[in-house]
This record gives sequence, structure tokens and C-alpha cells, in this order.
Amino acid sequence: MIKRDLLEELLAAALSTGGDFAEVYAEHTRNNGIQFVDGKIDRITDNVLSGVGIRVFLNQRTVYASTSDLTREGLLRCARSAADALGEGNAQISICLKPQTVIDSHPVRINPCNAENSYKTNILKKACCTAAEHSELITQVQGTLAGVDHEILVANSDGLLVEDRHVRTRIVVNAIASKDGENQSGSCAPGRGMGMELFELFDPSEVGKRAAEMALVNLRADYCKAGQMTVAIENGFGGVIFHEACGHSLEATQVGVGMSEMCGKLGQKIANEKITAIDDGTIPNAWGSVNVDDEGNPTRRNVLIENGVLKGYMIDRLGSRRMGMPMTGNSRRQSYVYEPTSRMTNTFIDNGPDRNEDIISSIEYGLYAREMGGGSVNPLTGAFNFSVREGYMIRNGKICEPVRGASLIGTGSQILQDIDMVGQNLATGQGMCGSSSGNVPTDVGQPLIRVKKITVGGR
Repeated sequence: MIKRDLLEELLAAALSTGGDFAEVYAEHTRNNGIQFVDGKIDRITDNVLSGVGIRVFLNQRTVYASTSDLTREGLLRCARSAADALGEGNAQISICLKPQTVIDSHPVRINPCNAENSYKTNILKKACCTAAEHSELITQVQGTLAGVDHEILVANSDGLLVEDRHVRTRIVVNAIASKDGENQSGSCAPGRGMGMELFELFDPSEVGKRAAEMALVNLRADYCKAGQMTVAIENGFGGVIFHEACGHSLEATQVGVGMSEMCGKLGQKIANEKITAIDDGTIPNAWGSVNVDDEGNPTRRNVLIENGVLKGYMIDRLGSRRMGMPMTGNSRRQSYVYEPTSRMTNTFIDNGPDRNEDIISSIEYGLYAREMGGGSVNPLTGAFNFSVREGYMIRNGKICEPVRGASLIGTGSQILQDIDMVGQNLATGQGMCGSSSGNVPTDVGQPLIRVKKITVGGR
């Protein structure tokens, strides 16, 4: 994207006032989207984002500047503005970049941004029309098929020069079911770090059917009663509980400045011994995987918790300086506009020792959360609140009537102790995680788990 001699010139300019490390991040990203609304294709979009971010370090202080002016003059102006903001000086720096080969672990056969729109619209229509035709109670269906082709370049004053490319494809179907003036929703949104071959894994008709079925279940459900109870949380997107309530507390963004409940707990038992939690950015074609992170470091499999013991954090370059610990390949950002920071990739609770049928049969009275929704968390205290998008009561070890309006309320440190059964059907769900470096794709996951006691919000 940028010639090596110009990159070396930019890095030298960024260090000209006394910085001890500089980095150039360049990206060229193409986003393609097709939207289905009210029985027809509503909109087709195709846009390109291109720009450069330049960062300078001095000990634990950083300055970040970005530009969409990719001329030599525009890039040098950006580098000098970062240098001037850092301090005053007249350092003469010589940079020699050494290109590195990146092994692509995420092959793509059909790039969604290059595929014919007619091909993609047929897939989206199939999913949305299946949802609409599933029941006469389905009154509205919306869908999106999105593709991303993301190319990056990272160069730094240590001599690193890497380029990488990552392609993602996702389909989202939202359905509304209505009866007697009441509306309830359902959705299904699988995605992967691959091309249109995604639909060899997920039949569009099944995606639409799942969205419609969830809406219909919620339409006939009564409101959940509030109180403390045992809860079984299903696999896949159920992992959002760990991601939000515990994962953010293990990022150097929080740990490095002492703003996490997990500070200073390495080597301590913080969870039930059945819990092993992992962040792994290397899983082939997973939604949150990349070959290298946004600082140019290879991603890796990071064991965060092993048999209940805290083993590690997720650490970017700034976090590494603050904490005196090595980087873990977790530096991420939405685009060149954002300064990177430590973020999750594919984070999940691993399979455990318990049979799934034993988890359900062990609950005399409780809640089965088949599908989790969004929520909020305070990383300093770990306090969280999450909605249940599809839930059922459990009575005498059997899944019974559906309920709606349920939410799970607690703290990350407490739920880690109270997960007392971990099943064996690990699966993941896809989401977009927001933080100080913008929105990035992340997988969340777990097998079926049992929380022996948690506050359930309801009516």
C-alpha cells in the first residue's frame, strides 16, 4: 500500500522529537451490504475506507494522529504532527524495515465484495422469505447480507513490516411476530471470517426459520418471574456472559491502569475448577480471527483461566509497557481512525466434564436461557446486566413453558465461582464488540453451563 522507503521516512519523522517507538498503520477496507425490507431489496451499498494512522511512544505516553491524505506530503504532515505533539527535539533517526511473510490461516474462495449482487440477493431473499412465510403471525422481516475485505499494513521503528488481508461474511435476519396488538422479535445472525462459502455451512432458509421461530416463541411466552434461581445458559452466544462480565476485566486496557477487578490475581483461583477460558485468534476462518493483530504481532491461543486459576491477560503494546508483561497478539481497532488497544478475538469457556442432559435434569426449578441478548458491564466492579432473548422455565429437570422479559444480574467474579456444571457442546456466536478502539468482530462461546444461583430480573 505504501512503499518501504516512504514508510521509513515516516517513522523517522515521527521519532524526530525524541520518541522511543513509532508505528505506521495503513488500511484499505471495502464494505459491501445488501438490505432486505418489507418483501424487497431496499438498498445495496459498496464503500471503501482508506487511510493511515501514526503513533509515537515515549515510555508510557502515546500520541496518535491519522489522515486520509495518502500523498507523501499528507503522510509526512501527519507524522510530524504526532512528533510535535509528543515534545520538542531534533533527533536524527535511521529506520531499516524488514518485510515479514504472513501465513494465511483463513482461506477465502468467494470474496463477498466481488461476488455478483444477483447471487447475493437471491441468498438474502431466500432467508427473509422463509422467515416471512413461516407463519401468518410474522408481520415484518428485515435482513442484511454484509461482506468486508480488509487489508492492512503495519510498520514500526523496530524494523517490522507486515501486510495482511482478512475477509468476513455475515447474514442477519430479524423477524417480528404480532398478535392482538403485541409485537415480539427474533433474530439469527451467523458469520465467519470467510467468503460466500459461509452458505455451505448455514442454509439461508434455516437462518430465516430460526429468526421466525424465536419471535413466535416470545409472542406466546408469559413474563418471567423475578428472583434468585438456578440458571442453565445454552452454548453459542451464551458466551457473551463471559465475554462481557469477565473478558473485558482481563484486557490490559483495564488491568494496566488498575481499573479491573482482576488486577493482581495471576495464579489465584478465581473460578470454579471446571472452568477453562481461552481467547484464541488463530482458529481458522472464525469471526474474530486474524493472522496478525493491528500492531503486526501474530495472534495466538491465550489460556486466560485454567481449571479455575487465572493464567493470563490480553495485552497490547501499551499494556505491555504498563504491566511489564509480553504482548499476546490482542491489539485491535475498528479502523485507522482509532488508536489500537487490547481486545478479545474468539473468547470462550472450553468444554467441561458434565453431560448436557445431566445439567438440565439437575435443576428442580430454574431458568433455561436458550439465547442471550445484549447487556452492560462495569469492568472495575464486574457488575453486569444481560437480557435473555429466548428463555424457558425448568421444572423437575425438564424444559417447560417459554418466558420473556428475563435478565441476568450479577458480578463477573461471583458468576465464575457459581458456574458449577460445564457441558460438552461448545459452540460460538458472532458479535461486534465496542470499546475505546471502536467496534471489532468477536466470537463468544461456551458449552451449556449451569449457574447454581443468580439474580433473575423479571416481573
